[in-house]
Amino acid sequence: MPADDPKLKEIDKLIDEDRNFVLRIVQPGLAGLMDGSVSTLAPIFATAFATHNSHTVLLIGLATAVGAGISMAFSEGLSDDGSLTGRGNPVFRGLVTGVMTFIGGFLHTLPFLISNVHHALTLAYVVVGIELIVIAMIRHRYFKTSFALSCLQVIVGGGLVFAAGVLIGQS
Repeated sequence: MPADDPKLKEIDKLIDEDRNFVLRIVQPGLAGLMDGSVSTLAPIFATAFATHNSHTVLLIGLATAVGAGISMAFSEGLSDDGSLTGRGNPVFRGLVTGVMTFIGGFLHTLPFLISNVHHALTLAYVVVGIELIVIAMIRHRYFKTSFALSCLQVIVGGGLVFAAGVLIGQS
């Protein structure tokens, strides 16, 4: 087929659209989801084990998720203006990263709306497990990472942060 073939041009256009979607939405969103899901584990679970008070954990979790979201939004937005890497508008990427960081941190905070901290913890463990599996699935789907390896990587990372939170909370 000649290089100016309309079918080739259409295929090139679709490839560019997919690449832009991954660079401008999936990658910053995944970075935010990973950061929010993992970095907030230690403060949330440390607070749960230290206070045994669901309301306090809810407040700490909300503050941690909001703070992490703002921090990651600025970090992503200020790290690359997009001109060299083609990663698009830095404000948009920062917004995507910040929102996904907040969501990742807030999802496993929601169980602490339950006043019984032991029931809330049980549900939070399940939510964290689901978050980590979703992260592994996104990595597998968009970055062609082996699903098993991706699960291992995110579970080890999340497990280390969770363990730190528990150890700190029990001291």
